[in-house]
Amino acid sequence: MSAVGTGTAGRSVMGATTIGWAVADSWTMTRRELAHWARQPVRIVVGLVFPVMLLLMFNYLVGGGQGVDGDNTEFLVPGMLALTMAFGLESTMLAVTQDLTKGVIDRFRSMPMVSGSVLVGRSVADMLQSVAALAVMIGVGYAVGWRWHNGVTAALGAVGLLLLLRFAMLWIGIQLAMVAGKPEMVQAVQILVWPVGFLSNVFAAPESMPGGLGAVVEWNPMSATATAVRDLFRNPGGAGGSWAAEHAGLLAVVWPVALIAVFFPLAVRRFARLSH
Repeated sequence: MSAVGTGTAGRSVMGATTIGWAVADSWTMTRRELAHWARQPVRIVVGLVFPVMLLLMFNYLVGGGQGVDGDNTEFLVPGMLALTMAFGLESTMLAVTQDLTKGVIDRFRSMPMVSGSVLVGRSVADMLQSVAALAVMIGVGYAVGWRWHNGVTAALGAVGLLLLLRFAMLWIGIQLAMVAGKPEMVQAVQILVWPVGFLSNVFAAPESMPGGLGAVVEWNPMSATATAVRDLFRNPGGAGGSWAAEHAGLLAVVWPVALIAVFFPLAVRRFARLSH
């Protein structure tokens, strides 16, 4: 912990120097989070393996793809990529609440460092872990027969939409963690996250669901991302003709941006009030 405050004495508070210290402090916080990967490899491995287990289970044991014309694996994998990004909210919440409970964040705030660097370090580390999770899931998907059919540029666009969803979930997780305050409260959020995750078109097309339920599913932010990603990969995605289905690409951007616009300032203000 002492390394965090090294070289912070006598800082200038003007202009480019302030930006430089903000970058340096943020990188220090990021390195702290990455160092946890080496000290807690089991947690990282479990986080990477769990969505893989879900993918294999639903692909080979449970089945799915109701209402879909085409290969079930090619329908399932893009949906599971979106679900993996949404479920990352839980790991963010757990990490933040653990730091709060142990008083780590209070100690950081007492040091001569840029306050927001703690949140930046958390977000950068979580996004790097999400990139690793996507790489693993794409590799496993390829191994079980999934393919994309629309070139590298479209595939990168799909990955970008998935990471945008994860970035939105990240700030929701940070805000909820600071509201909850304790790791035990993460379990209560998990109870809510799972129904929201399954109330989407990840496993089945909305057309195969009762009318009212199908409409709710189509407007789920995760459904928008899953549908847009399937379109970019040119994978089967059901035969929906609703406005939400036809404009999934737009909603896959609007939903995360709207969530970030709400929860980012809430999280920043909540963090600023922790010391008062």
